This record gives sequence, C-alpha cells and structure tokens, in this order.
Amino acid sequence: MNFDLTQEHQMLKNMMRDFANEKVAPGAIERDKTKQFPTDIFKELSDMGMMGLPFDEEYGGAGADTISFAIVTEELSRACASTGITYSAHISLGGAPLSLFGTEEQKKKYLTPICTGESFGAFGLTEPNAGSDAGGTQTTAKLEGDEWVINGSKVYITNASHAKHLAITAITGTENGKKEISAIIVPTDAEGFTIIDNYEKMGLNASNTTELVFENVRVPKENLLGVQGNGFKQFLTTLDGGRIGIGAMAVGIAQAAFDKALRYSKERKQFGKSLSEFQITQFKLADMALKIELARTMVYKAAWLKDQGRAFGKEAAMCKLYASEIAMEVADEAIQIHGGYGYMKEYEVERFMRDAKLLEIGEGTSEVQRMVIARHVGC
Repeated sequence: MNFDLTQEHQMLKNMMRDFANEKVAPGAIERDKTKQFPTDIFKELSDMGMMGLPFDEEYGGAGADTISFAIVTEELSRACASTGITYSAHISLGGAPLSLFGTEEQKKKYLTPICTGESFGAFGLTEPNAGSDAGGTQTTAKLEGDEWVINGSKVYITNASHAKHLAITAITGTENGKKEISAIIVPTDAEGFTIIDNYEKMGLNASNTTELVFENVRVPKENLLGVQGNGFKQFLTTLDGGRIGIGAMAVGIAQAAFDKALRYSKERKQFGKSLSEFQITQFKLADMALKIELARTMVYKAAWLKDQGRAFGKEAAMCKLYASEIAMEVADEAIQIHGGYGYMKEYEVERFMRDAKLLEIGEGTSEVQRMVIARHVGC
C-alpha cells in the first residue's frame, strides 16, 4: 500500500493551495456578508482548466482522476466553503450525469460548456416533498409527440442561476404501479422555466441555492438522459460520486478550523503562558488533527476505489458521514479554543461551523448515510 500522493497530485495540491490562499481566502469574509457569487474566481479556475477536471479531453475536460477532484475541492473549501460547494456541485452533480449517461451528441452539446466554464453544472433532484425520500418525486414529464412537457418544482438546487442547462428527475410514467422516474436535460432559458434565488441561509452564503419551477416546459424527446425509467438508479450513482466531493469539502473546512485554532493557541496568552502550552488545549488539537487525518484518508480511499472502477458506494457514504460530522466537531472546538473571539465573525471560525452544518444534510443526511452503510454491511 502506498499512501503518498503522486508527483502530479502533489503539484496540483500545491498549485491549488497557492491559488486558494492568494485568490479565494482574502474575500471569503466579505462574500459571506454580501452573498456575492465568486464569478471572478471561477473565471480564473476556468482559465486554469479546472472546470472540467475529471472529464474526457474531447469534451474540453482535463482527463484527471477523482483524487484530483477531491484535492481541488478540499483546497477551495479550506479557503471558502461557498466556493468549494459551487465547484463540487458543478463537477459531481452537473457534469457527472452527462458524462456517465449522456449520448455522444449530448456530451458534445451539454458537457462541453460545463468543462470550458461557459456554463455551471447543476442537477435538479430535491423537491418540497422529496428530500431524503427522493422516490417521492412529484415533478412530471409527459411525452406529447416529440416533446416532454414538464410540470413541477425543485428546491435547494445549487448553481442553477448560473447554468445554461441542467438535468432534472421527473415521473415519466408508471410501471407495475410504481413511479417511473427518468432524467431529462432542460435548458434554463426554456419557456415556462423559472429560477428563484431568494433563500436566506445559515451558511454557504456566497453559493447559489435556488428553487426551480416548471410550468408546461417543453423540451425535445432526445433530451432524455440515459434510459427512460432509470432515473432513480442514475441519480443514486451520481450521489455516490457527489458524496466524495462533500467529504472533501468537510476535510477542507475542518483543516481551516484546525489551522486557525492552532495559530491562535500559540498567540493567545493566559496565566503567563500560551494556550498551546496547556495540556487540555494540546489534547483538543491532537484529537482535531487525528479526526482530520482519518477523514482525509477515507475520502482518498473512496476516490481511489472509484478511479479503479471498483465498488465505492459504501466508502463514499462512510467518508461523507464521518468527514461531515468531524467538520462540525472540529469547528466547534476551534470556536471553544478562541473563546469569546471565536464568536466574532472576523475570526472566521464561526463561519466554518455555519458552513459545515449543510454537509451533514446535503446529498443524503447523516441518518441516510447510516442507512446506506447498513445495507452495504448486510443489515
């Protein structure tokens, strides 16, 4: 077993760390206040060839692996989790379904703009009455002649305001009394398609989170993504990959919180010595470092399994569950180490906790991850 990053992975990590420190981190506090979407940052990421990182070069991608995606997501999230989730969703939810299930024509038409940065990637799954129970989908798509007619709504959709198209799930019929769910590609400028961006969120304020409303939206029959009726299986596969991104995000946030806490503990004096000289602080920092190391290793293992073409669903759920929960724990401890200063926005650690909370909810709650893991281990 070799736990070293390859030379290429290490170069990518160094490059993204420098970029995150110089370009992403300086505006993070202000973006959290103003909710300004980081357009300029993503223009630079596009120029760097990061927007299509794991996708085939023939569609404008870089042909990199999942470990590379995890590295970039972690480094961006360490500096600004809003930037990290925007990137992770762009790749794992927006581009991945097109890459996995799209026809050659669909990939050229819809995946290429995602890879080049002309469009952000987005995926419409969650509905007002279909969160953890995605099988409760109520949005419908009825075939009329050569067109799908779509009606319904989606909620909590990342990046849709900046996407030119996105894949959504909809009921396309029934089979043996059960809903037949399919995935369909919908241009965001289609008549009857409304995108609403007015959520007031706890954290991740500079990311774009929207509601989608479909009122007799018509798209060509050939916009069906994958096999009709296989939408449920397709989005489960998509979420497996997305959970690696969430795990990487969580590691990045936890690392940022640890770094701030370690630095502060060395600078802050109490009773004539620095906080870092007290054993209780040392034990807190040791536990934080331990959990981050374990979480990162789990993320890399899930990514490696995916890159090897092996089953990775269990490991993706494990890394997402563990990393998201320790991100909250580490952020909490970082605030505690900062004391009263930790409660103040300028010290940033309170933002890390607000941002981390979504990771225990999105792309399958912690409870759902435990259900997934239980099934994998034979329960």
